[in-house]
Amino acid sequence: MVTTKARTGAQARLADYLMLGNLTQACPLPKVREALDRYGRHSRRRRGLPHEVLVYYVICLCLYRQTAYEEVLHIVIKGLRRMYGEQIPDAAVTKGAISSARARVGADVLEALYRSQIQPSGPTPMAGCRYRGLRIMGLVGCTLEMPNEADNAACFGYADIDPDTARDAVIAPQLRFYALAECCTHILLAARLGPYRTSAQTLAREVLQATTAEMIVIADHGFTDYPLWRHAQANGARLLFRACDSHAFPVHESLPDHSYLSKIYESPEARLRGDGIAVRVIEYRLNAEGPAHRLVTSWLEAEQAPAAELAALYHRRLPIEVAISEMKALLADGMILRSKKAELVRQEFYALLIAHAVIRKLMTRSAEEAGHACEDLSFPHTVHILPQLLPEAESPSY
Repeated sequence: MVTTKARTGAQARLADYLMLGNLTQACPLPKVREALDRYGRHSRRRRGLPHEVLVYYVICLCLYRQTAYEEVLHIVIKGLRRMYGEQIPDAAVTKGAISSARARVGADVLEALYRSQIQPSGPTPMAGCRYRGLRIMGLVGCTLEMPNEADNAACFGYADIDPDTARDAVIAPQLRFYALAECCTHILLAARLGPYRTSAQTLAREVLQATTAEMIVIADHGFTDYPLWRHAQANGARLLFRACDSHAFPVHESLPDHSYLSKIYESPEARLRGDGIAVRVIEYRLNAEGPAHRLVTSWLEAEQAPAAELAALYHRRLPIEVAISEMKALLADGMILRSKKAELVRQEFYALLIAHAVIRKLMTRSAEEAGHACEDLSFPHTVHILPQLLPEAESPSY
């Protein structure tokens, strides 16, 4: 197979500006070094590939998956040297050396960088950013596949296979994750991952620890049980979750906007005592023949948040879930992660979240300058443009 080596030039400098410029704004070099210091992962040999360069390199591989890994490294080093000068040394290393360096850095550094630097960033005046002063967030989840290697399988496990379609199924280990998606920017925050068989409630509980009283959180059905609800509202965030059809909510008080007050109970005994968490229930249909919807909210005051407004707000969840498909759009070649070791799968996962956030921040800034909502811009089009800044080259293998 003939491999075409990408050349640097004016296009590469433009890539530096878009890729490295925005990446270093989101994750400044001092913060990268701080994360390396925290886990004792700084380079021991300065003649090799510096670990701070490797961190940017791993993130950039998520942005340029179709570009030869040597060229991506060259672009990263060149771009960082333009911004930080001689403190970024030149490095020419082999593919094997890069893999070894990735293993030495591990996943903790990328996770720490993601959690410290990727924060809500939607401009307050932008459409879809806030409801009555609260930042609109959505609880979203998904699974991602990875190479069918022994270490990945032992750590993450497999999805259940339907016997009727097992012959055609591609068996691959999968991880499950949940995150908070910012409505207006689609940036994924506070993500938590686990093996495929980790329950949605377990991961959601960890994610909801990151909520604040400045947020309203929207979620689909499956999260209105007593322990999770109590945990979810502990930080003061307003909740707007869809209820399962099987979950019964007794009417305690009808409100003028046709919603009603009820309670979520921990057990049948607690129900008899009337000892539960007060909630407000909103029932409606989008049209006369459409399915019934039932929302549960911790926002009890109907005059502050009318039922019609909250029902409309819940349907903002559909654009929020687009964030998942956007992140998968970065995994264009097979929609799977590529790392062959579980630790590097985690590393790649957090690098992917950072890469998605960098693109979304670039789009948000562009939309804000043009006076538009961020959702008016096309993420697939943006992703399509980025690889065109470099000539076609052989896809790297992790």
